Amino acid sequence: MKIKTLSAPFLLFAIVLAFLLPGFAPAQAARIKELVEIQGVRSNPLVGYGLVVGLAQSGDTRRSAFTAQSLSSLLKRMGLNIKPDKLDVTNTAAVMVTAELEPFQATGDRMDVLVSALGNARSLEGGTLLMTPLKGADGSVYALAQGPIIVGGFDHGRGSSNLKRNVPTVGRIPQGAMIEKTVNTTFVNDGKILLSLKESDFTTADRIAGAINEALGDKRAEAANSGTIYIEAQEGGELSPVALLAKIESLEVVPDHPARIVVNERTGTVVVGGNVTLGPAAVAHGNLDVAIQTATEISQPAALSYGNTETSENKTLKVEEGSNQLYKVPQTSTVDDLVKALNAIGASPRDLIAILQALKATGALNGELKVL
Repeated sequence: MKIKTLSAPFLLFAIVLAFLLPGFAPAQAARIKELVEIQGVRSNPLVGYGLVVGLAQSGDTRRSAFTAQSLSSLLKRMGLNIKPDKLDVTNTAAVMVTAELEPFQATGDRMDVLVSALGNARSLEGGTLLMTPLKGADGSVYALAQGPIIVGGFDHGRGSSNLKRNVPTVGRIPQGAMIEKTVNTTFVNDGKILLSLKESDFTTADRIAGAINEALGDKRAEAANSGTIYIEAQEGGELSPVALLAKIESLEVVPDHPARIVVNERTGTVVVGGNVTLGPAAVAHGNLDVAIQTATEISQPAALSYGNTETSENKTLKVEEGSNQLYKVPQTSTVDDLVKALNAIGASPRDLIAILQALKATGALNGELKVL
């Protein structure tokens, strides 16, 4: 058996770099629509408990007691009084139904629902969801879901002859819920529209406010902080609040991003942002190789000695440490220079994680190091 640390003569950059181009590509402009959210305009999650029927012996078993109880209660409401222990629920499955009530949807509109098995059902393929009330966080019923389920997988056979693909215990019902109650959505409060940045940044907020003011020809927008921008919605103005937001959303702004490196040691992934640079430093990184070899020796007794054949293991341990020299890392000003400097060290991606942590500790890494 041989245990060896990951080592490569050159850095196989498992670094996903959007900016890894000759020279350095300038930051790309993005629409304000992609950078902000309008406060007050959001979806509301809904959830409900229901039953799926019509399964081909792939539903819950008697171990899922709540399925039998739910089916018994359902039949009782329909005039049939049957005890839960007398029911065979293999064609039935208890499920949780979830959906998102989008803003400005009206009563009578329909929306998609996601159906997930709650018990030990093997598959929801071919099943039909019975009428299920979907409730919000306040406990009120906002929609009713019902209909046949579309499953993107299957589970056929039993034991060694079983064939399974994807996840057959989760399915969708397109347009499977009808909205019974709406949520009042307001995006103009006290004559102001509030924009929230998806990633807080003072520079980006200031640029967005400046772009809005330039497009509108006045100073109607103001960045209150790194995450909030106020816009005056003038009553009786040339643009209604909807037309005003439609004009603002299409404006383009170059967002500013912090200098950041994200590493995931579990997968050996390193992602470097476009603003990361290095100060001058010197790096030496050695690799430790440990090799354990086992040789089996057989001891055979002499003829007619009535002895037994015996085996023994002879283990040898060999440890080697790399003798890498101290490498001078030059000061860098672009991501392209940073990649060349790290490539010259000749470390593997997993070794690179340790090197970046050490560079950050010495202060030579100009940027935030985030470990997932």
